[in-house]
This record gives sequence, C-alpha cells and structure tokens, in this order.
Amino acid sequence: MSADAIAAWLFSRTTGGVRWGLERTQQMLAGVGDPHRRFAALHIGGTNGKGSVAACCEAVLRGAGHRVGLYTSPHLVSFAERIRIDGHPVDEALLAECVEALRPGIEASGATFFEAATAVAFLCFARAGVELAVVEVGLGGRLDATNVLQPLAAAITTVALDHTEYLGESLEQIAREKAGILKPGVPAVTGVADAGLLEVLRAEAARMGAPLRVLDEVAPVEAVRVGVEGTTFTSRSAAWGEHAVRTPLLGEFQARNAALAAELLALLPEGLRPAWVEVERGLAAVRWPGRMQLERVRGTTWLFDVAHNPAGVQALTAALDALGEALPRPRVLLAGVLADKDWRTMLPPLLARVDAAILTIPPTAPPARRWDPEAAARALEPHAVPVRVIPHFAAALSRATTLAPHGTVLVTGSVHTVGDALAELGLGAG
Repeated sequence: MSADAIAAWLFSRTTGGVRWGLERTQQMLAGVGDPHRRFAALHIGGTNGKGSVAACCEAVLRGAGHRVGLYTSPHLVSFAERIRIDGHPVDEALLAECVEALRPGIEASGATFFEAATAVAFLCFARAGVELAVVEVGLGGRLDATNVLQPLAAAITTVALDHTEYLGESLEQIAREKAGILKPGVPAVTGVADAGLLEVLRAEAARMGAPLRVLDEVAPVEAVRVGVEGTTFTSRSAAWGEHAVRTPLLGEFQARNAALAAELLALLPEGLRPAWVEVERGLAAVRWPGRMQLERVRGTTWLFDVAHNPAGVQALTAALDALGEALPRPRVLLAGVLADKDWRTMLPPLLARVDAAILTIPPTAPPARRWDPEAAARALEPHAVPVRVIPHFAAALSRATTLAPHGTVLVTGSVHTVGDALAELGLGAG
C-alpha cells in the first residue's frame, strides 16, 4: 500500500470525534511487543510552536550522529511526513509492513485515526532501529495517544485558546491538560511566560514530581532580529552559556522556539546530550515547511504559514511587521480557515497588512469543517482592502498570482490551505 492509501484507510477511522484515553493505544502497542519502550524519547506539547521545537531538536540530534525519529502532526501534503526517520519521510514499505502488523489490533481496539497513526509511528521507529524519537503531542497532553511514552525529558511550548471544545474554556484548564505530559522524575522546560499560567504549570509539576524549568528564567532570549534569511538572537543560558544563535526559521517566536529546543536538549543524559557546537549547527540547519516558509516562484514571493488560531496569527503578524519592506508589494492574502476556528478574530489583523485578499476553500479540508467564505466576507465588512471570494482553490491560487506578479502572496489560515497550496505549486513538503 502507498502512503496515501494507508492514510485513506486510517482516516476512515475518523468517526464520532475525539475519544479520550490511553487504553486503546496501549492495547495496540502491547499486541506488537510494546515498541515504544525500545527507543528513548523527547515529548513536546503546547498550543503553538511544538512542531518547530520538535523539528529543531531532531535537526540537532541527527546532526550529532544519532539515528532519530520525528513524529509530528498534521501533515501538509503526504501522510508519510508525519513519521520521519533520519530526516526523511518513512519508507512506504516499512510503513505498510507496520500497518499490517498493527491492523488486527487497530480493528480490535476500535482505535481512532490518531491513535492508530501513533501506534504505527512507534512501531516504525522501533523496527527502523531509531535511537531517540522526538514526539509532538497531537491534542492536549494528558489523554493524547502519544502520552503512553516515558520520555527522557519534556517541553510545553505555549498555552493559548484552541480546541476549547475538548481542552476547556479557560487558559488555566488548557494549561492543566498540557501539563498532563509531565511525569515523576522526568525533567521538563516550558516557554510559557504568563505568570498565572506558570503558576498552574508549576503546581502540576510539583504534584507529579517533575522538575520544571522556565525558559525566561534559565535562558532569556534577547536581541532578536528577523530578516528574509532567518532569525538571529542572543541566548543567556544557564546550561549552555551566552551565545549568538541563528536559525533559518522566521519570526521572533521562532527565536523562543529554538531557545526552548536547546534547553530541552540540555536535559538529556550524558551520551545523548549534544555539545553546544552541535546544537548551534543543528539550529542553523533546521527546516520546518509551512511555518513562515518563504519561496520565490516565477517572480512572485510566496509566504506560507499554517497559523490556524488567534495566537498563531498574532505570531504571524509580528513576523510580517519585522520583515517589513523585505516582502515586495502588492501583498495578497490567500486565506482558507476551518469553520470551527475563530476566523472573526484571525482575519482583521491580516487584512490590515495586505493590499488585497482572496478567501477560498482548501480541497483537503474535511467537508464537515469547511467554512463559508462568502459569509465570512460579509461578516467582516467593511473591508479596508478589496476582498474576493473564490471557493475553487486552484482558481484562487491563479488569481492571487495575477494580483501579485512581482509582489507577495501570503497563504495561511490552516494546515490544509498551506499543504494544498504547496502541492498545487509543486513545492512539496518533504
């Protein structure tokens, strides 16, 4: 089976919404010999930034000579992107082999898509001889399928309002769910800066007996500069000392993500902990598609960012402001947002920073979650800039190109929008 055929079979298990609990994942893994116990792991949760932190850690560890697995979600173009081994999407033969081995357990347990995908990833890592896996939490933390791991160290990036129907209506409730990945004796670090939320995380860490470090206390990030070539900053780390750091990831928030990754790596035991020169080299080489990804195609500058909630848009607009005139005009927004996201809050700050906008529907968006761009355009009137509604995605991309032949097209609003645009433009995400 191809990766896409496997994804289709797994996606058929997406019925009845999210079902919490670790028992189905534990049952599947037990049926194939508990592969998640055959490799070491780093576990990374949070509302935004966890994928970037995971990508940074993976790049450092791989550059240091370790055989590394990376499990992230969702994917942009191909399901195989979710499961990476030594920097590459999982081999389709290994993926098919692991799916077949797990098929009886998947069917017997009634596992959801994400639970099954997580079990498949862990079996792929074990059979590929991965030494250390960097694993991103899917949703929440406490009852997320990835939380069957007993990691060497953990990180919580940020806490913001998202998935409130599952995680709680308040930031404090969401913080407690995120803190569910903390485990007795397992050191952790967080990038959360809000004093009230830190109080929640510290209380949960103390209750679990998990030593918790706070980024702004152990490695303050200073002198951040953002340009089209990347982001530079100074980190004064208790673990690594004071260093100037560069990452190709764009945005002030990516400076914090890179610094958080370095502090998470500092928690690894001797033998797995990299040297600073390896941290520096890995952070300078990391690639994380779809996150402030800048491309130039036939004279047009394209900027892809998967911002899908107000906090993500806030980070995106800060990065746009930092880049300033480095992004040529005219600037056209191409936005496709899922119906259950807060597009009323997300779109106005983006419209304030472009010269025109196109609202569209990404073709891979689940039918039940597709928004009505016509209704969104009416709800946001009056517009500061011309807003066009072009539901057909390929036509919307084409129109964006004609509106900004030598300018910038900003593609954002959801992972589906960015992934579909990368595929349509032939850019891929591998």
